[in-house]
Amino acid sequence: MPGGSNRVAVIDIGTNSTRLLVADVADGHVEEVDRRTRVTRLGRGVDLSGNLATEAIEAVCEVLAEYVAAYEQLGATTVDAIATSAVRDASNGDAFIAELRERFALTARILDGEEEALLTYRGATAEHPPPGRVVVIDIGGGSTELIVGAEAEVDFHTSLQAGVVRQTERHLATDPPGPAELEELARDVLGLLTDALAAHPEAQAESGIAVAGTPTSLAAIDLRLDPYEPQRVHGHRLFLDSIQHMLSELASLPLAERHEVVGLHPDRAPTIVAGVVILIEAMRAFGLSEVIASEHDILHGAAIEAAQARNPK
Repeated sequence: MPGGSNRVAVIDIGTNSTRLLVADVADGHVEEVDRRTRVTRLGRGVDLSGNLATEAIEAVCEVLAEYVAAYEQLGATTVDAIATSAVRDASNGDAFIAELRERFALTARILDGEEEALLTYRGATAEHPPPGRVVVIDIGGGSTELIVGAEAEVDFHTSLQAGVVRQTERHLATDPPGPAELEELARDVLGLLTDALAAHPEAQAESGIAVAGTPTSLAAIDLRLDPYEPQRVHGHRLFLDSIQHMLSELASLPLAERHEVVGLHPDRAPTIVAGVVILIEAMRAFGLSEVIASEHDILHGAAIEAAQARNPK
């Protein structure tokens, strides 16, 4: 590996997907060695039951066995495992973390909303900090993080209880979803945004970066990528009118046909409509006509932090 760098592995146990990044990190630069994403839906039903389901836990553990073997083979010297919304919200979240420690000798930490926001902002902006004020929009399975800052400084962040799994379960019961369901979903998200932003005049931005599966899927659809090409997705500009057009098309298709959309991974087909509604409402709330889709997110932020913790300056 490059001189002076650390080989870091980061596992992100999210509400909708479980992801791995193995990277060489030096001076805040992240060079990816391996990156994997599997949709495991750990958060399925958490909004209703308050618990992580046994079958969802097993799905995550099956993927983690693969990931642990991969980063060990690649010689990662530092490992950081993070868990977010679903584990944070579930009453058996701590028991799940204890099970990971027992089965994999993996010490995962449950991030609070502030930690999640700061790592996401750092990952999205570390390589090329945008000029002026930027909002980073991270649409997850159970929550959406909004982080506003300039250069390396964060001025505002909030975690909305709105995510692709949570909002799909709450609002989209028919296939394809009906207009009334979509309108109710949009009102729900708008209400959460209005409440979060009302008392914060500093929550303004001139540009936007959108991370996670919803915007990267939209970029792949826009580019008609098959197979997926992360280097083309990263930095792709998504315009609000194009996103609205994609929403109309995706929401009109039954699930079986959404599975066939070029650029959309079949595992994301069940929740993509809710994700696009959330993205549109977030862009409207900040007055953005476009956002940049980014492959650099909380994985990159956590990798930078883990490398610095190992070799503090």
